[in-house]
Amino acid sequence: MIKSAIYLLAICLMLTGCEQSSSPDQQIRLADQGLLSADLSQDGQLAIASSLSQGTVVWDLALGKERWRWRQSDDQNDFVTLTRFSPGDSHAITASQHTFAIWRLQDGQSQGYYSLPESSLRDAALSADGRQVLIGRADGKAEWVDTQSGRRLQFLGHTEQVNTVDLSANGRYALTGGNDYSAYLWDTGTGQVVWRFNHGGRVVMARLEPSGRYAFTADSHQATIWDLNTGKALSRLQFDHRFEVYTSARFANDGQWLITGSPSRQLLLWQVSDGSLLQSWRVSPRPKVKPSSAVVYGVALRDNSHIVSASSSGLAEIWTIK
Repeated sequence: MIKSAIYLLAICLMLTGCEQSSSPDQQIRLADQGLLSADLSQDGQLAIASSLSQGTVVWDLALGKERWRWRQSDDQNDFVTLTRFSPGDSHAITASQHTFAIWRLQDGQSQGYYSLPESSLRDAALSADGRQVLIGRADGKAEWVDTQSGRRLQFLGHTEQVNTVDLSANGRYALTGGNDYSAYLWDTGTGQVVWRFNHGGRVVMARLEPSGRYAFTADSHQATIWDLNTGKALSRLQFDHRFEVYTSARFANDGQWLITGSPSRQLLLWQVSDGSLLQSWRVSPRPKVKPSSAVVYGVALRDNSHIVSASSSGLAEIWTIK
């Protein structure tokens, strides 16, 4: 999601964590001066990282080297502040507030460049084939687009800014959350609401489980895993402090686990069935930078025994699950 640096820094200073302190098994430096955005492939083998110093780079983390370097536009002020893989990792989207591009991971080539003149982009997600894109907008609209046919659908269920979006692999279902204290699961074919999930605050994170069984939605006080067959809460994350903010989230291990990252360096592994915390880590901050902080932009599970994180410190880090 696109958030202001000032807002994230404020959250970093306010949050206190209960996570254990440990050292990563491995670090791969993605940028020397920190990142604006990053995402990880589902298996944690690839990373997309955007920085002011290096632009947008696709990294092969297994080899520890660059695979591609992408240039979204000729405008030097059009900074990429969102990077995201599609389900299955065949495509990726990079975005600024008013433009986005879709890329093929097979050869690193662009599949299209698009502008958003009406309202600024807050979040975006792709279908597995990279053909369909879902956009969360600052004007309260969520927009689904088929980039091949040109068909567009605007979802008008939200009454305020849309902060977070996710799209099912086949593009059929959208999950959106906004400042109106609501998250919606809706059908992109008809625009009809399937489920509405109510919150007590602004919804800042919404993610679908790949097989379509669960959804995760969170505000700063409540983080809930929903059963999409019934629309009822399956579990709530059991954090023991006043509030929490999530900047990344991903279901893993065939839907049994949820991995989350926060703007306060927290990297957490949760049990989906009951919301209990299984293990926790603190990602590394940028050296010689005060206050000592880092935003966790991307999380992934590698071979069911390691967690991979990518953070604003410019590092991808690999952690052992015990």
